[in-house]
Amino acid sequence: MALDRWFPTRFAMLSDRLVTQKGIMLMGGAALALMVISHGSVDLLIVLYSINVFVTFVLSQLGMVRHWLGADKDEPHRKKGLALNGLGLVLCSFILITVTCIKFFEGGWATLLVTGAVAVLALYIRRHYDQTWVLLKRLDELLPVVEADPGFLAGETSGHKAEMIEAVCDPTAKTAVILVNGYNGLGMHTLLGLHRLFTGEFKNFIFVQVGMVDAGVFKGVEEMEALKTHIRADLDRYVDFVRARGLYAEGISSVGVDVVEEVVALTPELRRRFPKAIFFGGQLVFPSETFFTRLLHNHIVFAVQRRLYREGVAFVIMPIRL
Repeated sequence: MALDRWFPTRFAMLSDRLVTQKGIMLMGGAALALMVISHGSVDLLIVLYSINVFVTFVLSQLGMVRHWLGADKDEPHRKKGLALNGLGLVLCSFILITVTCIKFFEGGWATLLVTGAVAVLALYIRRHYDQTWVLLKRLDELLPVVEADPGFLAGETSGHKAEMIEAVCDPTAKTAVILVNGYNGLGMHTLLGLHRLFTGEFKNFIFVQVGMVDAGVFKGVEEMEALKTHIRADLDRYVDFVRARGLYAEGISSVGVDVVEEVVALTPELRRRFPKAIFFGGQLVFPSETFFTRLLHNHIVFAVQRRLYREGVAFVIMPIRL
C-alpha cells in the first residue's frame, strides 16, 4: 500500500534487517490494541476476520471480472474466465452480505466501521500524494528554462554565453555539497536558491544522492543494479550541467536502507577532501502544513541537518515553496 501511495511512504522503507520494520510495528501494535479492546473475544474476532476476508474475495473477483470485460474479445479464455470469476463474485458477495446481516450486532458493525475508516484514510492519503505529485511536476518546468541559460551559475545574464572551459578541482575553494533525489525540479530549485544567495561564492559543486532500498527495490540483483544505474544517470546530468558552465562538479552516490545514515557516513570523506564544504538540501514548503502533511512526508533533510549539526557541519536548508 505504501509503494502505491495508499499509505505513508515511510512504511515501504526497510530496516537494517531488510524488513519493513515500521509496517511490522504498526500491524503488531494494531493487533495488540484489538486484543485488548475485544478482551480476546473469539466470537468477535471470528466475525472481524470472516467479513474482511470476504471483502477481499469480493474485491479480487470484481477486479478479475473487470479484467475479462476489458480484454480483447478474441482472447481464448475470456468467456471462461468471465464465467468463473463472475460466479465467484456472486457467491462471495452473497456470503459477505449474509454474514454481515446475521452478525451485524455481534461485531459486524464494528468491522464495517473500522474497515471503512481505513479505506477512507487510504483514499485521503492517495489524494494528497496525487496532489503533491502535480505540484512537483510544476517544479520540473524550471528544468528546460535553466538548461537553456548558459550564463546560469557563471555570473552572467541569460543573454550571454558562459566560457566553456574545463574546470579544475580546487579543494581549498568553497564547496557546495547538495543533497538531491533525482534530476528534477526540486534539485534544480535548490541549486537556483543557492545561486541567488551565494552568487559566485562556490567553485566546486558536489551532488550527493542516496538510493533508498525499499520494499519495491529489494526484489533481486537486477532491481538493485537498475537503481544504481538510474542514480548515476541523474547525477551525471547535474555534473554535466554545472561543468558546461565552467565550474567543477562531481556526483557521489550511495545505496542503503537509511538515507540519513548514508549521508552521515559520506560526510567525513567529503570534509577531508573539501575543508570549506557547506551542505545544502531542499525542503518542500506546502501552502498549508498540517499534522497529516508532516506524517505523510519524511522530512529527511531535517534529520540530516540535526545529525550533521552534532558533527559541527554547516547545513543550509533551502525552502522550496509549492
